[in-house]
Amino acid sequence: MRGNRAEGADAEVFVRVLYAQHGKPLLRYAARLLGGDRHRAEDILQEGAVRAWRHAGRLGTAPETMRPWLFTVVRNLVIDDYRARALRPVLPEALEDTDVAVADEVDRLLTVHVVEEALTDLTDQQREIIRHIHFDGSSVERVSRLLGIPKGTVKSRTYYAMRSLRRALAARGVHGCTQHEELTP
Repeated sequence: MRGNRAEGADAEVFVRVLYAQHGKPLLRYAARLLGGDRHRAEDILQEGAVRAWRHAGRLGTAPETMRPWLFTVVRNLVIDDYRARALRPVLPEALEDTDVAVADEVDRLLTVHVVEEALTDLTDQQREIIRHIHFDGSSVERVSRLLGIPKGTVKSRTYYAMRSLRRALAARGVHGCTQHEELTP
């Protein structure tokens, strides 16, 4: 049982690194091949990650060898997907039979990673305001006292910091963040 846990942890680390280094370009590539179907592209990418894990010993983890291999695998998986759909057309399922996806730890970890990466695009002042207001949950009045600046300045800095963060997230493919959406540190 212990070996399985260690192997699972190794797989988790491997997949995290794979997604961090190659996830976005592979997802865009798969989505483009699938006519913009992001959900199917995500499925293809997950299957590609599983195959990469199975071949990790032989393939290695060097980006210069792994990336071309991954793009080939994704292309082949898309071709297989088209062939399978041509043979068995997808029938719409009744809504009652649909399983609702439940957020898991991987989704949260990927979100944390993307937000942390986006925060590096902000100035120190912007990160400080976001940390106090959104991550620590401090009030405008408390932040005003802590930083020794007027409440109006706290509000405007928060506005501009969040606007910059939304731009940084959009540059990473995350769209639709609202001002009131909760951030994960």
